[in-house]
Amino acid sequence: MFFPLVGAIIGAISGGFAGFLIGGAIGYLAGFALKRSVIGGLRMAQSRLVDSTFSVMGALCKADSVVTRDEIQAVEQVFRMFNLHGAQKQKAKDAFNRGKEPDFDLDAAVDSFASLSRGRGPLLQLFLQVQCMAIAADGKIYPAEHEMLVRIATRLGLSEADVLQLEALLRSATGRGSAAGAPPTQDRLKDAYAALGVTPESSGAEIKSAYRKLISENHPDKLASRGLPESMRQVAEERSREINSAYDLIKEVRTDVK
Repeated sequence: MFFPLVGAIIGAISGGFAGFLIGGAIGYLAGFALKRSVIGGLRMAQSRLVDSTFSVMGALCKADSVVTRDEIQAVEQVFRMFNLHGAQKQKAKDAFNRGKEPDFDLDAAVDSFASLSRGRGPLLQLFLQVQCMAIAADGKIYPAEHEMLVRIATRLGLSEADVLQLEALLRSATGRGSAAGAPPTQDRLKDAYAALGVTPESSGAEIKSAYRKLISENHPDKLASRGLPESMRQVAEERSREINSAYDLIKEVRTDVK
């Protein structure tokens, strides 16, 4: 409505009633063209997002030379999280397989994603989380996988500390090493503290503050308002669940954390 109205007003000023009609028509066409351009741009961005995400994932899963059944199942889970079906899902599979090839240019794929995500820092963190989710599916992140994660993070403008915190977050959420209903193991507690960016020596107030900051920064609605694609919303929701899980582990053993 905005473009036709502006066009009509300008046309009326310059050419009376005839100008009003012509200006309105031109404004309508301009608005329609802009809408098509924006929609087309969003589709292109979505396509590039999927291609970068899954090609890099393929390279990471192959970093230790073997793509495990657990990793394949994790990739299928990410397909569902991205709500991929039909042609989109096939493109994602093709990208994943391309990433496994020996001549795959990992740096170029990461740089392409970084360019697409310019100015949207939370998207970079979630991209790294998706990659880590896939390779951690078999219960362990191997040195070659960690090194590649750090290489990816560095090209995204992140650090090894970001990778270590993310790995700790995923480990603390998996329930590794503890039976159902049993107190958390020392390893899981250590990971829970690291996931929140605190230590066992941190005060209850410091732990609460770190937790609230992380939850606020990673709230899916807030991320959406900052440009998070809808396809990444479930990843953001999963990250929030893992942050809550880490905090809950600490609350089990700390009377000063509620």
